[in-house]
Amino acid sequence: MLFAGGLIESRLPILLRTAKLASSVPPPGGGGFRNSHRQMNDVSSAPSESLTEYFPEDLLHVVRENQPLRETLWLGIGGPARFLAEPVEIDQIEKLYTAAREKQLALRVLGKGSNVLVREAGFDGLVIKLSAPATSGLEIQGQKLVAGAGAKLTHAVIKTVGEGLGGLEHLVGIPGSIGAAVVGNVSAEGRDIGSVVESIEIIDEEGKRKTLTGDEAGFAHRQSTLMGTVVLSVAFNLEPKDVSALTKRMQKLWIHRGQRRPSESNRIAMPFIDPDSISACELINSTGLAGIREGDVSLDSAAPHYLIAHENATSDQCVKLIGRVREQVLMQTGIDLQLNLQIW
Repeated sequence: MLFAGGLIESRLPILLRTAKLASSVPPPGGGGFRNSHRQMNDVSSAPSESLTEYFPEDLLHVVRENQPLRETLWLGIGGPARFLAEPVEIDQIEKLYTAAREKQLALRVLGKGSNVLVREAGFDGLVIKLSAPATSGLEIQGQKLVAGAGAKLTHAVIKTVGEGLGGLEHLVGIPGSIGAAVVGNVSAEGRDIGSVVESIEIIDEEGKRKTLTGDEAGFAHRQSTLMGTVVLSVAFNLEPKDVSALTKRMQKLWIHRGQRRPSESNRIAMPFIDPDSISACELINSTGLAGIREGDVSLDSAAPHYLIAHENATSDQCVKLIGRVREQVLMQTGIDLQLNLQIW
């Protein structure tokens, strides 16, 4: 019943936005926000004037001010969100969306935080975190899986394999939420997730709740037309298969992907989308950029499609390194690397 990253400014939420070199790496966010460095609110205290100014009374219990985000992000970098909401009902997501739209608040939706970089100034807007059961459920209905957008992708894989349903097992070990995976049309082993999507429940750019078919989602290589919407849930049409065979395939892929991950740090992210013809790992290796470093941020030397945030790493260092890599790859190969990493 979701996913990560939305935007309400001149437009509404943009999820898993991929940036092209033409627009370059997003520029530094415009400064901090009001009272961003003041002490965090005591949750037990009465709602502040700022909260009551922006949100109706029936949402005040799910919204907090000036909440840290770095602990929820894989990279562990960044300042607080001006407002952080953790809705426990779908109706609350709709109301939060409407409030942000009416008050012209920038909006992001946070899933598992595996592809998000927040600047130290923080995010001057509303972040909706989808972690409640209502937004992260997994339900088998015959040959279908209905998954909340906040559910972990690997959990969806494990559940369907255990039920003898094939179609998602090749995605095991890929980080992130169902919503993020569908919006970005994640792929592996030559097959993308969009190929088994039957329908998607969303909140559209006008704030209306609706259901789209898989065909209406416009799935293409590592993208969809779901940008500008908030994904709430996804229904997958799967195929009955032997549980033992599915389990063996899943375990083999899980071990393989685990071995390719950097072992020296848990603070990692995959900043680039694989181009059509070659993986980002191969591309970076071929241009001699494996292990490149900017301050306390580097690309892994063995698996350079991973960015590592070492101790004292900053968002500026991440952005500079990403920019250097994209520039060199374009100069040497003519390939315009797109971003998988969202920069808030």
